[in-house]
Amino acid sequence: MKLFGFLFFMILSLSLYGQKEKPQNYKRYDEKALHFGFMLGFNQNDFILYQKLNAYSQYGLLSLTSKKVPGGQVGIVTTLALGTPVVRLRFIPTLSFQERVLNYTFINKVDPKGKNNAYEKRVGSTNLDFPLMFQFRTLRLNNFAAYLLIGGQYTMDLQSQEKASQNFIDPFIKIKKNDYQAQLGFGTEFFAPYFKLGIELKYSQGFNNSFIQDNTEPSNPIDRLYNNTFWISFIFEG
Repeated sequence: MKLFGFLFFMILSLSLYGQKEKPQNYKRYDEKALHFGFMLGFNQNDFILYQKLNAYSQYGLLSLTSKKVPGGQVGIVTTLALGTPVVRLRFIPTLSFQERVLNYTFINKVDPKGKNNAYEKRVGSTNLDFPLMFQFRTLRLNNFAAYLLIGGQYTMDLQSQEKASQNFIDPFIKIKKNDYQAQLGFGTEFFAPYFKLGIELKYSQGFNNSFIQDNTEPSNPIDRLYNNTFWISFIFEG
């Protein structure tokens, strides 16, 4: 969270540095209550992972880690001014592509030399995300503004195998189809003559345990998994 605040301060400082009074682009933007646009971006995903306390003694697990993996997203933007240009409500239905990697290291109980047995399990998701955010924006300084975001989202994983039959030859990690997440972010806005470009950094944290225990070798050592995502978005509004 300290890094999050530091990045916001640096972006704001660099954007304000050297600003001089100049003609404003898109002067009538704030006169409209409702704006539409689109969003393109990248994301980085992993799990906040809790393993069982007896994972070593019962399952021979030496280590279990979650690796961050990049993904992407595209969305449709609707922004509503709540009586003032400073406070807005933003809704961005989004299609996002995400993947997480779980890295396991087990003790090979059969091998007398005690070599470790390591492998990974990939968990892919194609999500429909429905974030609803409050946007607290500064007043414009020439053709620049900055803002903070706070809110939450509902996520539906279209790729979820929640109800699929398990493949016990090559078992997979089962993840719940539905999730609810809190979100916090910040961004900057740059006004061009006929549109506004926003560059946004956002963090999502799942409320609910997304993991489904089905007693396979990769799932046995796991107690809970929570979705965890960083988003970088480029938002174009007219």
